[in-house]
Amino acid sequence: MPGTVSILGAGAMGSALATPFRTAGWNVHLWGTWLDDHLLDACRAGRPHPRTGVVLADGTRLFASDQLDDALDGADLAVVAVASVGVREVVRRALAGISRTRALLLTSKGFAPDEHGRVRLLPDAMRDLAAEHGISLPPIVAVGGPCKADEVAASRWTAAVFGCTDLGTALDTVKAVATDAYRAEVTADEAGVEICAAMKNVYAITLGIADGLGERRKEPHHDLKAASFAQAVRELVVLTRLVGGDPQTATGLAGVGDLEVTGLSGRNKIFGVRIGRGEPAGNALDAMTAAEQTVEGVPAARLARTLVDQHDRAVWSRLPLFTAILDVLDSCEDPAARIADAVLPTV
Repeated sequence: MPGTVSILGAGAMGSALATPFRTAGWNVHLWGTWLDDHLLDACRAGRPHPRTGVVLADGTRLFASDQLDDALDGADLAVVAVASVGVREVVRRALAGISRTRALLLTSKGFAPDEHGRVRLLPDAMRDLAAEHGISLPPIVAVGGPCKADEVAASRWTAAVFGCTDLGTALDTVKAVATDAYRAEVTADEAGVEICAAMKNVYAITLGIADGLGERRKEPHHDLKAASFAQAVRELVVLTRLVGGDPQTATGLAGVGDLEVTGLSGRNKIFGVRIGRGEPAGNALDAMTAAEQTVEGVPAARLARTLVDQHDRAVWSRLPLFTAILDVLDSCEDPAARIADAVLPTV
């Protein structure tokens, strides 16, 4: 049942999703935020998208930041594909248009603090925001799993996860967007998909640290990376349970699958590599920010600390790797040793 989809956010994933939607027969409206002008300029000129290296799907209509209402006009589906820090503002501006769609897909990964200091999963924060304005949102579909934007854009085989408390909406949406290359499984575990989507970025930093340490010492540290991966999976299970999710979500595509691909490449892994090479965490983050490389795992880690405290502080004893990551971000003296102490068996 293809119709019109409005993708809000012209960054890597927003632009990449134009490919499966266009292949599935959808009219695609791609709206860029006030930070995306240069990305839209490249696409209008027919050049590869600066973030994916892939030319935008043919037939995609582009809308500048001051054309949000036009971009949402007649939309059957909406997709929010902006950095987590921008989700509340973009959704606030788009509430009226989003409310008229039959489903809202969310690819953003992270958390949202509210004015009371509480940290919320993004779908909950979006629903809270809508309620404040007397508006009801359509069912939210949390999109997770091992989906690299450049591979989605290039129509390479990709297995996603669509999580929605309304399982029928998830199934209908998957059927409407699925292509030979882009396929998704469905789950009613919205919370599990969301916590894994955010926290795999945090844990991917540690996988990068092991790789960076190997580069610095001119010898691989694959065993440390594997131990970090295993502990990260254990902790994803703990965190998924903490927010009321299904532990199987953490051991499937949304957790293990996404962690694996993020640990192979991506900005969070690269940030970790820089730390493993010996660069202070603050310096590495500043350099990547200056290069327009958002490291979502850093704000996610700090907000997740509050999220854990809100739910159950006793859980910290089961999160040694997450605790170590927070120490690394606070510039502990020897990041690699701190990670090793967290993931290797106790003597």
